[in-house]
Parts: sequence; C-alpha cells; structure tokens
Amino acid sequence: MNVPASLRSIAKRVLGPRGVEFVRRGLHGPTAVKHMQRKLAGKSALEIGGPSEIFGDAGLLPIYSILRSVDNCLFSARTIWTGEVQIDRGFQYQPGKNPGNQLICEATDLSTVVDSSYEVVLASHCLEHVANPIRALEEWKRILVKAGFLLLVLPHKDGTFDWRRPVTPLRHMIQDYERNTTEDDLTHLPEILALHDLEKDPPAGSLEQFKQRCLANSANRAIHHHVFDTTAAVGLVEHAGFQLTRVATFEPFHIVILASKSGKRTNNSRFRRVKLGAV
Repeated sequence: MNVPASLRSIAKRVLGPRGVEFVRRGLHGPTAVKHMQRKLAGKSALEIGGPSEIFGDAGLLPIYSILRSVDNCLFSARTIWTGEVQIDRGFQYQPGKNPGNQLICEATDLSTVVDSSYEVVLASHCLEHVANPIRALEEWKRILVKAGFLLLVLPHKDGTFDWRRPVTPLRHMIQDYERNTTEDDLTHLPEILALHDLEKDPPAGSLEQFKQRCLANSANRAIHHHVFDTTAAVGLVEHAGFQLTRVATFEPFHIVILASKSGKRTNNSRFRRVKLGAV
C-alpha cells in the first residue's frame, strides 16, 4: 500500500509516531501473511524440523492448512524438541490431514530425497542450529522444483538470548561451507558461554548445565551456531542463490523470508532495510 507523503504527514500529526506504526503494522502484517499463503497454497512441502506451532492454525504463519501435503525431516528419531518420533506413524502436522512422510536425515544431507521433489521447503527456527547453513540451503534448493519456494523463519538476535552476541558475518558462513564444517563444531562455544543471556533462556538451567548441553551439541543440536539480524539473513539466502519475494519481521524475534529457487541473480538489497517489529 503506497500512501502519499502528505497523508502520512497528517496521520503522524493526528496519531503520533506510535499510532502511525500501529496502524501501518496492522495493515501490512496480514498482507504479508496473505501474500505467503497465496504463493504456497496447494503445494507439496518438506519441513526441516517441526512440527512448528508458527505454521499451525493459531500460529503467526498459518501455512499447514493450505498446503497439499507436508513431509518432515529430523536429524534423529529422538530430539529434545520432539521427543521420540514414531516413524511408522508418519508426520502429524495438521488435524484432519493425512500424515506426511517422516524422514531421518541431516538438514545438510538430504541424499535420500531426489532432485526437484518438493514445491516448498519450510524451516522455522532451525537454520541457526545448523553449523553449515550454506550447505543446508544448497540441499534445500536442490530438492525444490524449478521456481519452488523456501519459507524460512530465523530468530532476530535483538529479541532473543543472543542479543549480546555479534551478528555472524557472511564470510564466516562461507568459510564453514568451504571447510565442510559439521555438527560437532564448537567454534562459537567461548562466545556463547560468555554472551548467552541465561535470564532469557530458563530451560537452559545454570551456566554449568548450559555448558554441558552445549558440549553435547552434536547429540542435541541446541546451540545457535550463527546469529542473525535481517541484513545477515537476507545476505545468506541471497548468497545461496534464492530470489527473495517477501521479507517480514514480527515481534518478538521472528525474521520471515519467502524466497524462490531462481536461475538468475537479482538485486535483493531493498529487503535489507526491514527492521524488527516492522512488517
């Protein structure tokens, strides 16, 4: 929605800056969600991690109900996020829908999935737990059909226990890719132990309990290897060769990116200016 500058000026005088922001977000938030739903409706998807409340009917991005089918990939049949998964029961993601297939494989190695198998890849608060995110995005792109979509949700550092940590530079993630970094990597552990805000992460327990959980990360995958703001998230997705179609951020800490598999590299710079809380 393009609003003339004169009307914006009048609205700011009448409503004040906070009022204008509230109205703007009220208009554009539903617009962003509807845009994503319209792009994804009726398509087949693979979710990395999950099931995710954010994609459920009461979630921020109610996507499950409009997709034709959703399969799922977990790194293990038992995780601290899902408990034990009964593979023979399939992936239960939406009441009233047939379960999807449950896959057990790494996010960076979907070798059991053939090229161009899915129209959508979903990943909510997952990629920050992956030590080699570019390799993961390469795999996700491989299994997408031509012009297939990636719907990615990442935590914005400013709203999480990572707020003290610096944003991870793209060059570091490129080095992780070049070095074939694997999930037993603890490069970021000293920074995490020094700057992780335990007051914002009660399930992590004491500092010693948190340290022990981090040291066992190859088994539980709880570490945030990399830290994002919107610019970093956009830069990573662009580097992986996706064309962004929509970027939104939702309080308290969600960066949401809808991007398509594209054979062309185009300019995604306008998406870098999105700030937390703006949609």
